[in-house]
Amino acid sequence: MNTLTSASIVIADVHPLIRAGMASLIEKQDAFKLLGQAATGMQAMEMCDRLQPDLLLMDLNMPDCDGIEAIGRISARHPGAKIIILSGHEGEDEADRGMRAGASAYMAKSAPLDDLMACIHTVLSGKKYMMPEMAIKLASRIHGNQLTPRERDILGHLATGMSNKVIARAAGIGVGTVKFHVKSIMSKLNVCTRTEAAMVAARRGLVHFS
Repeated sequence: MNTLTSASIVIADVHPLIRAGMASLIEKQDAFKLLGQAATGMQAMEMCDRLQPDLLLMDLNMPDCDGIEAIGRISARHPGAKIIILSGHEGEDEADRGMRAGASAYMAKSAPLDDLMACIHTVLSGKKYMMPEMAIKLASRIHGNQLTPRERDILGHLATGMSNKVIARAAGIGVGTVKFHVKSIMSKLNVCTRTEAAMVAARRGLVHFS
């Protein structure tokens, strides 16, 4: 698309009322043309193949094909595809996975209309868009993934419930050093307790339990 004066859009959402609301919103905008509506992930992929819209508004909670999987397939088939995730949840895990799959933006369905319009125009201009709150959460995630090898080792022990003394013996270091590493880990993961650290580490794939 060379200009923002006209843009074709496909909506993919499992809920008829959400689709109807989005369709009404889009049809009121002179710059947008609604090409179709999909109720499943497979329908969304088929419409993107057949209609090649300038923009896809995609829900993640889709039947028959997970929304993130559908985004990955669409992006593989159409490398230049512009996809905005519209989610009923505000989880950084979903946002991270969706953006990695190929989406250009992640928006909460509860976001103000002006924010959604800003997001659409930003994505159509070839840029990525992220709500400020989600951007902060994802920045924390990226920072958390920058744990040092020693911190990852300590985190693995911590996640199994070991005390600092037991971790010190297992790692062959002093208890004071363990405390230092634990404090650093909790800061990087942006958590306040050891339990939270273990939960976040497991969710982000930083540790694995057999």
